[in-house]
Amino acid sequence: MKNTLKKLIPYALVGVISGATTFGAINYFGVKNSDSEFSYFAPKKNNDAQFASFNMTGVGDDFVKAAKMTVPAVVSIKNFSNRTSQRSDQDLFDLFFGNPFGGNQQRQPQQQQQQEMPRGMGSGVIISPDGYIISNNHVIAGATKLEVQLSNKKTYVANLVGTDPTTDIALLKIEEKGLPYLNFANSDNVEVGQWVLAVGNPMGLNSTVTAGIVSAKGRSIDLLSQQSRTPIENFIQTDAAINPGNSGGALVNPNGELIGINSAISSKTGYYEGYGFAVPANLARKVVEDIKKFGLVQRGFLGVVPLDLSDQRSVAQYNQQKKTNIKTGEGVYLVDIAAKGGAEDAGLRTGDIITKVDNTVVSSYYDLSFAVGSKRPGDQVAVTYLRNGKENTVNVTLKDERGGTSFRSKADLTVTEKIGAEFEPLSEKFKTDYGLNSGVIAKNVVDGLEMSKIGIVDNYIVIEINGKPVNSQKDVEKILDKYQGNVQVKYVDEYGRITTRGFKMP
Repeated sequence: MKNTLKKLIPYALVGVISGATTFGAINYFGVKNSDSEFSYFAPKKNNDAQFASFNMTGVGDDFVKAAKMTVPAVVSIKNFSNRTSQRSDQDLFDLFFGNPFGGNQQRQPQQQQQQEMPRGMGSGVIISPDGYIISNNHVIAGATKLEVQLSNKKTYVANLVGTDPTTDIALLKIEEKGLPYLNFANSDNVEVGQWVLAVGNPMGLNSTVTAGIVSAKGRSIDLLSQQSRTPIENFIQTDAAINPGNSGGALVNPNGELIGINSAISSKTGYYEGYGFAVPANLARKVVEDIKKFGLVQRGFLGVVPLDLSDQRSVAQYNQQKKTNIKTGEGVYLVDIAAKGGAEDAGLRTGDIITKVDNTVVSSYYDLSFAVGSKRPGDQVAVTYLRNGKENTVNVTLKDERGGTSFRSKADLTVTEKIGAEFEPLSEKFKTDYGLNSGVIAKNVVDGLEMSKIGIVDNYIVIEINGKPVNSQKDVEKILDKYQGNVQVKYVDEYGRITTRGFKMP
């Protein structure tokens, strides 16, 4: 009985302190005294009030042990990027509306100086004693230099090993040995209601620890679609306080084991309002293992075009466009089947409704993307589906986006995959109207890859690559296919500035 009470005391303590803090705040701010204009903010004498301290004698040290294990393994990451200090002499008005004093002739841009300046800060977790660090893709996106600071204030310049915008995971490496690190736990065993600690560097406050519980599992918030066309969202939701700067930090259980990588908050203000989200450890570990071994993530695909039946808006739009009467509900309706994909090989058809993959119940698109996307090409999954109201199950061998089942390395990537952008041609009329001799429009630019790193985003106009004019996707591929070395890109941004910046071809 004594042992049971001793284990329950730390959890009772959290409730006592939280209640005392809330009650104290109400009394402190909520009673206004008209005697003075300053009295609203002044504390009032209250014989019933007391300090929210607590005699810790006999209280267990579950959180203390976990914090001592975790804090030394969590780092601060500073993202530096090159920024242009001067504008081009050719501004947006000149470029898109012509020079009123000289037709549409282009003027030469001024000399531009670039400075390496801090772009943002986040957190990371050391996962091996030889310096591998896991963080978020959005923490390192666009960086030309990544500076890592340990909890002991020692700093390093980190190398970016690889990123995965699909899961918002990035892997870094610093040159050091004997570092403190955290082990991945099996996040499938995480239970709603269990205690967790979030450790990171919110708002520049290094080595900050907050406590809470797991408030939900398998949560999707439609966030990663901003940086990936095939996002995987299966977040662990927690009410442990997470703020800007916590991204990339550790979510651990009371044993100090890594159960997730803190990634996002649900907030209207940009600051903590009660809900934080972490990438589950099992998914993060799979991504890291792929990046270390292959240089990129090996992701399996069913080869289907899905419609999320739980998304009423998407279903309504599809019904309107296709003149159908598909009902909303749970599961994923197959709008189309890719030729020679795993689904076609296994006999799945348009109109089938997937309800389960292996042991994962598929209630929405994100359930399907997680169940399949956490596998590799060549893996086999059991897909349960409804056809004409009858339930069936079939084994499907997953393939990659190109229809293969073998693993790929960086050397196997296309030009688009390497540089992280696609290109659409400009019309001849557009080029004539705006005085351009060449150009393509950048589309689907991937954060953290080469085009993004040099400042290019969607709808920027790329004029030349390595001094050669480009007018189509094929022009870009012809210049960069099998090319090794430095690449110079001349482009126009949204302000009409013409800039030339470079990167090393991966």
